Amino acid sequence: MGWKVVVDFDVCESNAICMAVAPEVFEVRDDDFLYVLEEHPGDDLRPKVEQAVRQCPKQAIAIVDE
Repeated sequence: MGWKVVVDFDVCESNAICMAVAPEVFEVRDDDFLYVLEEHPGDDLRPKVEQAVRQCPKQAIAIVDE
């Protein structure tokens, strides 16, 4: 069973905390918007994504098991 990263862009403030935790998955670019680089990251990155979910101040990130 796989999983994916979901961001609520209506809530996201693009503060880059998630990028600091998991730069393989998240990137805030010069336009000050968050981009999900890997919507379906490998299981090796799940602990980092889980940490990004916990640390997001707006709770805009979720993990959805598929």
